[in-house]
Amino acid sequence: MIKIGNYNTLRISRFVDFGAYLAGDNGVEILLPNKYITEEMAIGQDVEVFVYTDSEDRLIATTERPFATVGEFAFLQVKAVNRIGAFLDWGLGKDLLVPFSEQKIKMKEGGVYPVYVYLDDASKRVVASGKFEKYIGNKFPDLKHGDKVEIIPYAHTEIGYKAVVNNLYNGMLYDNELFTPITIGIKHDAWVNRVRDDGKIDLLATGPAQDRIADLAQKIIEKLVANNGHLTMSDSSAPEEIKSEFNCSKKDFKKAIGQLFKNKQIVIGDGFIRQV
Repeated sequence: MIKIGNYNTLRISRFVDFGAYLAGDNGVEILLPNKYITEEMAIGQDVEVFVYTDSEDRLIATTERPFATVGEFAFLQVKAVNRIGAFLDWGLGKDLLVPFSEQKIKMKEGGVYPVYVYLDDASKRVVASGKFEKYIGNKFPDLKHGDKVEIIPYAHTEIGYKAVVNNLYNGMLYDNELFTPITIGIKHDAWVNRVRDDGKIDLLATGPAQDRIADLAQKIIEKLVANNGHLTMSDSSAPEEIKSEFNCSKKDFKKAIGQLFKNKQIVIGDGFIRQV
């Protein structure tokens, strides 16, 4: 079955002056225009294409890759606004429509907005909604503590960053647990801290403790090597100094140097650590 607004692997059935036709379902053919044809393509060959509808609602294929597919969340820029709605640049020749009824706030040309890409059931057109929050969090997460996820932060509140998790769920990264920069609208890796009873996910910007400590210990050794085996930091250093130097909490820093000390890789002194 053809997945409109997503990637499909289709077979070339014939070539014409203006492109190639790909075999779809029930004898339906989908045009791949000439500008996407390469010399290597041949009849009977399978090609991966993105399928959507053109301005006349005909199925069309492209080898271009849009910034987001159906079922995904993205920050996209408005190229134009007319009486129908706002048209977003999503990386294809045809722009992506956000009808006025699906705009959380009135979109303006040049603005960048968070949207959810979906397939309109009635028209079978790929469109987007600025009211993206109604499309996420509708399914209870099948996730557990320590699972790695992909997030897109979309808003900052007084306690932290709201984020879309795996294009499906609501999540929160708390400011007091952040030791690395977070950028709204950019994809980040994160880890599940816990799944709350309401289905929302508390997130961590760093991995499980044992992995964090191992990575941090390696960074400390590298810093020691770069500083002739000596650092004027220890377990008594201020949290702000530790965060500035290693982008970590004091708790993790103490665990990391404790591990290095136990492994006889460093000596911890009064206000310093030294490589053995």
